[in-house]
Amino acid sequence: MLPDIILYSIIFLFGIVIGSFLNVCIFRIPNQEDIVKTGSHCMSCGYRLKWYDMIPVASFLALRGKCRKCGAKLSVQYPLIEAANGILYVCIVWTGGLSIESLLYCLLASALIVLSVIDFRTYEIPFGINLFILALGLIRAVTDLQHILNYLIGLLAVSMVLAVLYYATGGRAIGGGDVKLMAACGLLLGWKLIILAFLLGCVLGAVIHVIRMKVSGEGRVLAMGPYLSLGVLIAALWGEQMLTWYFGRFL
Repeated sequence: MLPDIILYSIIFLFGIVIGSFLNVCIFRIPNQEDIVKTGSHCMSCGYRLKWYDMIPVASFLALRGKCRKCGAKLSVQYPLIEAANGILYVCIVWTGGLSIESLLYCLLASALIVLSVIDFRTYEIPFGINLFILALGLIRAVTDLQHILNYLIGLLAVSMVLAVLYYATGGRAIGGGDVKLMAACGLLLGWKLIILAFLLGCVLGAVIHVIRMKVSGEGRVLAMGPYLSLGVLIAALWGEQMLTWYFGRFL
């Protein structure tokens, strides 16, 4: 029991450290700022953060959510993204064990977090994030060559249908970034899981957005990236069990 607690604690800590970098990506990518060379700084006064200002979650709590220099309020997004990434890493390893697949899914989860927040705010999915997920898919296919046809079909299973829809409607029904997202994730998950992920994403998007329209007066236009990403994560973690249950019960 103790070794497991230590293992998952390390995984969580690693996850929140990566989560800190995800915040950098979320704020800088839409503004086309460098995410590596430029040092972390306060968005209000430009104060160059010290190492002790950037301890994931802990620094935010210690500073009571304010800049050490000017006292400006810091976005609660910082600790939420860090904690969410850590929790997802633990869930992925808990579900799939220590494996190449779990490593790829952890990186996928981080990419989807960045993609979802940016798309939610800007209605655009950065091409670089989709390219990164595609690279994960290529690694997955190469490390599981006996099932490579499954991944290649997954690359096209949903994305080709969405591509036809995209060109037929001039991009009004679905965004080009969503098409690329489903292609990249399909290569990583395979055709069965990407179809499930797409269906889950559509259902979640419809239900949650209708609630948002009723509660907060949100318009009809929605960013599909966050909902598709949630569907992908659910399919990656529990998709096989869901499909086994469904086919065993109804077919």
